[in-house]
Amino acid sequence: MGIFSLSKHEMPGADEKHFVLQTPLAGPFAEGMQQVLFGMGCFWGAERVFWQMEGVFTTSVGYAGGQGVAPDYEAVCSGSTGHAEVVHVVYDPKSIRFEILLKAFWEHHDPTQGDRQGNDRGSQYRSAIFTFSKVDQMQALASKAAYGPSLQAGGFGPITTQISANPGYYIAELYHQQYLAKNPDGYCGIGGTGVSCPRGAFKTPHP
Repeated sequence: MGIFSLSKHEMPGADEKHFVLQTPLAGPFAEGMQQVLFGMGCFWGAERVFWQMEGVFTTSVGYAGGQGVAPDYEAVCSGSTGHAEVVHVVYDPKSIRFEILLKAFWEHHDPTQGDRQGNDRGSQYRSAIFTFSKVDQMQALASKAAYGPSLQAGGFGPITTQISANPGYYIAELYHQQYLAKNPDGYCGIGGTGVSCPRGAFKTPHP
């Protein structure tokens, strides 16, 4: 499933550029680019983690993993739609490996908290990885299995991260895009556990 715009809001158009990278926010993207959706709590801070990484072509924020179509921010925050706030990451696999993105994902939030991140509470703040290929899904699942013991050794509970195929992505309202670049003093709820994700987390099992 692809990227959907919300016609009843001011949405990024096909020619809208990333505020920082000056790359297109919405597809289609060049052949060879790969994609993933990461849910790490409030999407403002989460997006900044990835646009700063070399090899990332573009990022945007939006909603995924809920019921119904065309959710807006108010509906998502009410918890009535079941969508998570996510970051859409488009990257060049020749410049950055998926495992590096996974490592950033695991280490920049607490994936053991269920429907919250810190003081942000609600199903929209849950930890999630939505993949665009079976291989990426397997690698994400392998990394979750490998990272869990390290977190438990550090005093944390089981990982609650949802990992599944891309359920469809609804790009968020324009004012949310690259929010912390436009508002440097804005709220950022991103914070990791301090537990490093081990190298062995990224070995993908054979299908």
